[in-house]
Amino acid sequence: MDSTEEDLIRPIYKNGRYQNPFDTWMDTPGIRNLIKIIVDEDHSGIPSQKELGKTLPVETPDFQKLRNPSTSEMQIMWIGHASVLVQMDGLTILADPVFSDRCSPVQFAGPKRYRPPPCKVEDIPHIDAVVISHTHYDHLDYGTVQNLNSKFNDKITWFVAAGTKEWMLNAGCKNVVELSWWDEAEMPGRPDFKFVSVPCQHRCERTLLDSMKALWCSWVVQGPQHSFYFAGDTGYCTAFKQIGRKYGPFDFAAIPIGAYFPRWFMRPMHVDPEEAVKIFEDVRAKNAMGIHWGTFRMTKEFYLEPRTKLGEELDKKNISRDKFFTLRHGLVHTIGHSLPHDPA
Repeated sequence: MDSTEEDLIRPIYKNGRYQNPFDTWMDTPGIRNLIKIIVDEDHSGIPSQKELGKTLPVETPDFQKLRNPSTSEMQIMWIGHASVLVQMDGLTILADPVFSDRCSPVQFAGPKRYRPPPCKVEDIPHIDAVVISHTHYDHLDYGTVQNLNSKFNDKITWFVAAGTKEWMLNAGCKNVVELSWWDEAEMPGRPDFKFVSVPCQHRCERTLLDSMKALWCSWVVQGPQHSFYFAGDTGYCTAFKQIGRKYGPFDFAAIPIGAYFPRWFMRPMHVDPEEAVKIFEDVRAKNAMGIHWGTFRMTKEFYLEPRTKLGEELDKKNISRDKFFTLRHGLVHTIGHSLPHDPA
């Protein structure tokens, strides 16, 4: 049964700042906790580029496929981390695109890629819409936004959470649609497409002064034939069952599986593979891809652990690994087709 408007989870907004309404939320930042994170043992074990070429190969995208997507099937590409390209029902959508070398306010410091993007913005044939889940640097990158505007200009419609529109306009974006949780908007020129901002459990800040002044969200995209759910960046919470009841099932979902260790610190903000599988079930996804891993060293789990643990959690629940999969960077994949499997 669909959730009624009265019981849908809403963000809390007080004194110019947003708050999470979930019992599972807990504020963990603080000087003492940040020092503890820094000195905690690092298990990431990122090897040489030669070894990474075997364990996390980056493919050159099939641009012919990207230029001529099927109108009857969904086509997807993992760019890396949380950046995903989705082609559905004649529309090409980018989610949280980051093509820069670092996810940081500057490009000489901060988390650096250990796997390069499979292509440049300039290589992508066409983009109609971009969805942004929140303002953290690994999801909203100024250099990438500039490059997208330079190539596509006003051809892109940007869909962002409440509080982010001004930043996008200042970055030169022309068509910006700002939505709070459960707000719906049509795609300009394509009234058969609906974009919906839906809840997740996270936080926002880009500086020491703007913490929680913008909202975070996940995204629902409904087309005439297919549907897409983009979880963005989130801890596990009760919102996903509501999303599944109201908008599911989804033909395809992009769900984070990495950047979760140590759990005492990351649990409120980042799901682990076990919780990712719960989201897969809650939103009633038919197919899903694991994102938010394998690109930047942001936390301290072994770099391949998200992929391995995802497979183990799926096996526990007798869910096919072809239903909730990981992709090589740059591989253009058609939903429902067979997948090349890398070792878990």
